[in-house]
Amino acid sequence: MVIDGPSSSSIMAAIQATSNSTSSTTSSSNHHRQHRIGTSSVSEFYEGKTVFITGGTGFMGKVLLEKLLRSCPGVSKIYLLIRPMKGQDAHERLQQLLSSPLFDPLRKERPQDLRKVLPIEGDITQPELAITASDRAMLERSVNVVFHSAATVKFDEKLKLSVTINLLGTRRLVELCKRMDHLEALIHVSTAYCNCDRTEVTEVVYSPPMDPERVTTLVDCLDEPLVDQLTPSLVGNRPNTYTFTKALTECWLREHCEGLPLVIVRPSIVLSSAGGPMKGWVDNWNGPTGIIAAAGKGLFRSMVCDPNKTADLVPVDMVINLMIVSAWRVGTTKPKELQIYNCVTGQRKPITWQQFIDLCFKYMRKHPFSDVFWYPNGSVSSNRTLNTFNWIFLHWIPAHIIDSFVWLTGGRPIMVKIQNKLTKAASCLEYFTTQQWQFNDENVRNLVSTLNEVDKEVFCFDVAKIDWNKYIEDYVLGIRRFIFKEERTSLPKARRQMSKLYWSYRIMQVVSVLLTWHFLTTRYAPLRRLWTSALHFLMHIASMLPFV
Repeated sequence: MVIDGPSSSSIMAAIQATSNSTSSTTSSSNHHRQHRIGTSSVSEFYEGKTVFITGGTGFMGKVLLEKLLRSCPGVSKIYLLIRPMKGQDAHERLQQLLSSPLFDPLRKERPQDLRKVLPIEGDITQPELAITASDRAMLERSVNVVFHSAATVKFDEKLKLSVTINLLGTRRLVELCKRMDHLEALIHVSTAYCNCDRTEVTEVVYSPPMDPERVTTLVDCLDEPLVDQLTPSLVGNRPNTYTFTKALTECWLREHCEGLPLVIVRPSIVLSSAGGPMKGWVDNWNGPTGIIAAAGKGLFRSMVCDPNKTADLVPVDMVINLMIVSAWRVGTTKPKELQIYNCVTGQRKPITWQQFIDLCFKYMRKHPFSDVFWYPNGSVSSNRTLNTFNWIFLHWIPAHIIDSFVWLTGGRPIMVKIQNKLTKAASCLEYFTTQQWQFNDENVRNLVSTLNEVDKEVFCFDVAKIDWNKYIEDYVLGIRRFIFKEERTSLPKARRQMSKLYWSYRIMQVVSVLLTWHFLTTRYAPLRRLWTSALHFLMHIASMLPFV
């Protein structure tokens, strides 16, 4: 799940396929031959293939696009569904996307491959995806593989829009896919948390919370204010419209996609990339990233979280590798059953929220951000009363003091506004940081076993290989470089500032303890006598020590 979102770049250097075959199936003997000579079966599957991607301008979409271009060099064309925005048409948005640092290695080594990427102007919220008749006809006769990652991942999205994008958008895409003459794989990106009303989640589609058709009709017929009033009762025991509509979508797909080569991939909480071409690549503030970035700046110090619960975090490039491989698998084996993959880490490579937070603070002090407001530190607790106390004294009061000073000096106060946004973001995460799920990932493990050694390396999605220490260090460096746009040359200055903040923080701690003790001892005689006795005892011990 990409938490906004819900949810990261590709893993290995590009490989050169040795076969020119464009067949959609791979014989057993050919598979063994490839294994012996060290080629990639997955890469060869994409030889001459045409790919269509929705959500290509998003976080996961960019990583998918880069990985296909870099590690499947034989791919013929990649079409991206791109919605025109005010002042930018689809072609301009594509050029902006390809100018991302993520594509720098490709731009340097194989710039011609970027010409394989072509925009399709459209809109997931509109009938027929707002694609022109000529473009639809072209897609229907040429596309072999479809990756559907377009979705709204905002937790507080209004139900009407969430249904329109996540459910109706998927339905419109499926209608297009059913008209594709050479479709070999349709990969739908869901979320591991679409069944968060269960503590144990296996790789099956569960009964819907409500009939998808009924919900669609309801939001279609009613005015938005009335839908907003009904949302809590419709969503039920799920935490938000995102998980609710994702569950509805899975159920609709199960009922209406018979005959389509469909795969559902369910990532958990998606963070930065673990591998190449840029370790730690992340380009948004979604989910934990915004909170961690604020904590690194010294702006956020407390949130509701059960520190002992498992934080099911997964690198974006491992999710993308699983998607690419699952398309190969369904395209070459043509299974009759719907394939579902839970892309998670909680079973094979668990890490608790406390471990995750401690490692983040460790590396934010080792590789500090520039212009830090205060020494990065903080705590998490499932005790809401304690968190409210911390929020008042560590967030709310300091923010008002800073804004008052800024206002008096003629500046524009923004700290209270920032704190309000951070508090809202933290509250969206509470449901996921105070509970724990057991996600079964047997299908993912079995898929790993079908790969040859080259593909296991190039398209790695074996989460057991994650080194959390190294990964989180790269994650922090990625936030520094790609979110805050800070170069490594700024690190020495940032470290000097961090050293000053550290000693200021320690001095303030000592002063606070002394003032508190002084306040208590002046009012309570027993404490004062205890303090005096302790001082006399220490002086006595000191007098007995031999002089050197």
